[in-house]
This record gives sequence, C-alpha cells and structure tokens, in this order.
Amino acid sequence: MVKSKALKESTYISELAIHGMQEKKGNDIVRLDLRNIFSSVSDFFVICHADSTTQVRAIANSVEDEIFKATQTEPWRKEGLEYSEWIVLDYIDVVIHIFRTDKREFYGVEDLWGDAEIKNYRSA
Repeated sequence: MVKSKALKESTYISELAIHGMQEKKGNDIVRLDLRNIFSSVSDFFVICHADSTTQVRAIANSVEDEIFKATQTEPWRKEGLEYSEWIVLDYIDVVIHIFRTDKREFYGVEDLWGDAEIKNYRSA
C-alpha cells in the first residue's frame, strides 16, 4: 500500500514538472518511465531542453515553483545552477533534467535508458 501511494505521488510530481516546463516553453519534453526497469534509480526522468542558459534557469525555477505550490516539496538535491547548461532537480522518485540544447544532444540521456517507456509532450 505504501508503494502504491509513492508511485501515485511520483506520477503527480512528474506531471507537475511537465507543466512547469510547458509554462516556460521547454523543448522536446519527454517522461521516461523507469518503474519496470530492474534496479531503477527512480520512477521517472523528466527531460527537456532550451536554447539559452537563461531559459534553462527559468524552466528550472518554473518546475520548482509548480511542484512546491502543489506539494510543499523541495528538491532533495539540485545540480548545475552555476552554469545552467544542465540542471538536475532530484526529487528522489522523480529526477528532472533541463538541458541547453547542445548539452542534451551531447549526453543523450534518453539513449542510456533505452528500455524505459518514453512519453513525449508538447510545449504549451
């Protein structure tokens, strides 16, 4: 029962993250469902990119705001804020990756999790 509640919460947080990305025009938004992958690090990865570090930072702020307003939850860990080329917001069961376009192409995070179910979203 506890696991079911946690899964519902992680799905909700991933949806809030997607909405925050859409609000700031994040590009090529995808959600990787990692729940059925053996020894998965989290339930979901939510990924998008933007053309400038300013937009990457704005998207990260929007995602944090959306999640906090709805759940009063802050990220367990944040990385990449100094240069804003690849910001990671770690909510433990949901890890959010916001890239500058060239960094997303270079690192290919989606390719590393090829067994994950991938769902694409449009910007708002």
